[in-house]
Amino acid sequence: MKIYYHPVSTTSRPVMLFCLENKIDTEFAVVDLMTGEHKQPAFLGKNPTGLVPLLEEGNFRLSESSAILKYLADKTNSPTYPRDLQARAKVNEMMDWTNTQLCRDMAYGLVYPQIFPTHQRRSDEAQQATLAWAKDNVRNWFKVLDEKILGANNTHLCGNSLTIADYFASSFVGLGEILRVDYSQFPNVNRWFTRMKAMPNWAKVNEVFYGFAGSLKDKKFEAV
Repeated sequence: MKIYYHPVSTTSRPVMLFCLENKIDTEFAVVDLMTGEHKQPAFLGKNPTGLVPLLEEGNFRLSESSAILKYLADKTNSPTYPRDLQARAKVNEMMDWTNTQLCRDMAYGLVYPQIFPTHQRRSDEAQQATLAWAKDNVRNWFKVLDEKILGANNTHLCGNSLTIADYFASSFVGLGEILRVDYSQFPNVNRWFTRMKAMPNWAKVNEVFYGFAGSLKDKKFEAV
């Protein structure tokens, strides 16, 4: 089994973390997003969306981080993707929430327009409007995550057991580290995120990401 990825990619790192934490025999192949390798014919022939991660197993190919996590969890019979119908539905719900709410506003609304030139808006006015909109939304999603999803009693996003929803969401919440978000203003999120960062392979998976964040240490950001 081979997984194409990039170490800074927000969607690649949850898959990397899951594979390493669960000792899944996987070949990792870097696709250099910075040089546009993902837009070259060789990779587009494997994944026409030109995105990472991509799982390849023989003639079987699977894109989309959440789908790959579900496949890997099923393949390894991992308890992080429970078999119970309702418990599994709650994991799916949390992953969909991350994809449709947190990802949209945190990644594409707030972080990427500030760090990637290709995501910047065409005018200063449009850029500032985008950031202001996203900033308000991210603050709201963090409050929902803090007060309603985690609350004071849950250790993880779907209760008190680690699931693939935690792997998936941790990467998007972690984007705030680039912006130097003060997580202490969301104490339950901070508690959960600290737990995720304590996983044995977190530092290894996020080493390049933290190096990239460090290269932006002198840049001023809009943040929640």
